[in-house]
Amino acid sequence: MGYNIFLKKSEEKRLLSGHSWVYANEVERIDGKDKNGSLASVYSHDGRFIGKGYINHLSKILVRIFIRDDSLDTEDFYLKRISECNEARRKLGYTNCYRVVFAESDDLPALIVDRYGDYLSIQLLSLGMDLRRDLVTRCLVKIFSPKGIYERSDVAVRKKEGLEPVKGLLYGEVPDFCPIVENGLKMLVDVKEGQKTGYFLDQKENRFAVRRYSKGEVLDCFCNSGGFSMNAATAATHVTACDISPLALSNVKANADLNGFANISTLQGDVFDLLRDFRRSGRTFDTVILDPPAFCKSANEVKDACRGYKDINISAMKIVRPGGYLVTCSCSHYMTRTLFEKMLTEAACEAGKTVRILETRTQAPDHPARLSMDETCYLKFYVLQVD
Repeated sequence: MGYNIFLKKSEEKRLLSGHSWVYANEVERIDGKDKNGSLASVYSHDGRFIGKGYINHLSKILVRIFIRDDSLDTEDFYLKRISECNEARRKLGYTNCYRVVFAESDDLPALIVDRYGDYLSIQLLSLGMDLRRDLVTRCLVKIFSPKGIYERSDVAVRKKEGLEPVKGLLYGEVPDFCPIVENGLKMLVDVKEGQKTGYFLDQKENRFAVRRYSKGEVLDCFCNSGGFSMNAATAATHVTACDISPLALSNVKANADLNGFANISTLQGDVFDLLRDFRRSGRTFDTVILDPPAFCKSANEVKDACRGYKDINISAMKIVRPGGYLVTCSCSHYMTRTLFEKMLTEAACEAGKTVRILETRTQAPDHPARLSMDETCYLKFYVLQVD
C-alpha cells in the first residue's frame, strides 16, 4: 500500500508554498508500509494531499517532496523532468558547461547534474536518489549521449542520510581533466579530484564580471583551479593566485598555459596567514578577490563563521590600494545577505577604511533559487571600492 504521511496541525503551510522538505518532527503519524527510500504520499492534518517524495527514516528530513500531482517516479517521468531542466538552461544560452539539474530548485531533490562539455558529473545526496542511481544514469545517457558520467557523491552530507560517501565512473569513460570553454576561456575541469563536482559553475557570470575590476595587480585568494584568476588575467597586469592546495595550484598553472597567460603566478599557503603576511610586509594590490569555501555548514556555526569572514575581509581591505577593489563572496546560505553586509560593515570599521558597494550578485542562472526555499539561495558576491 505504500507509506502515507500525515502532518501535525498547521505544518503544511511551508510545504504548500513550495518548500520540499518534510521534517520528522512535523509528522503526526505514518500509515502503511514499504521499503525505506520508497515513494511516500504526504497529507495535511485534515487529509489534503500535498505531494509525494522519497522517505528516509534515518534522516531528520523524513520526506523530500518532488511530485505534486498523481504522477509516479517512472523512467519517463525522470526523462521528462531532466529534459525540461536542460531545455531551461539552453534557453538561457548555456551550451558547453552548466548545471543541468539543481536539486530542490528543479524539483529533483538531492540530485545534482553538471555538464562539462561531453561529460557529466553527478551527485546523489539522499537515500531515495541513491537507490535510483541506475535509473538516473540511463536517463542521462538517453538525453545527452555523453562520452562519460562520473559520480562525485563523496560528500559528508550523505552521512545524514545513513549513506557513505562514494565516487566513481557510472558510464563510458571520463578523463582526469575534462576540457570546457567558459567566458571564452579554455579550462580543464578536474572531475575526479576537484572540489564538489569538479568546478564551481555557480560563479561563471561573476568570474566574467571581475574583468572590469582587474586593472593592475590582482590577488586571487582561495583560487581553486583559477576561474577568477583566468578572467582577471584578461585585463590585469599581473595575477597572484593563492590556495592551500598544491593540486589546485597545479590546475591553475595548467589552465594558464592552456590560455597562454604569462601574467599569472601561484602562491601556496593558508590564505589567512598569507593575508597577514602581506599586511606585515606592506604588500598591496589594486584588486583582491576572496572566494572562500563555506565557513559554516550548519546554523550553530554562524558565529564562528562570521569571525572567519571578518578576519579575512579586514586583512584584504588593508592591502587594497586606495580606490582599489575588494571582490568578496560567501557560499553558505546560513550566512544571510543581512549578516554578510553587517560583517562587511564591521570589517570596514575595524580596518579604518571607507568602503562603497559597487555591485552585488548571486549564483548563476543555471543555479536558480526558489523563493519558497531559502536554502537554495546561498551565494553572495560583492564588489567593494576601498579608500
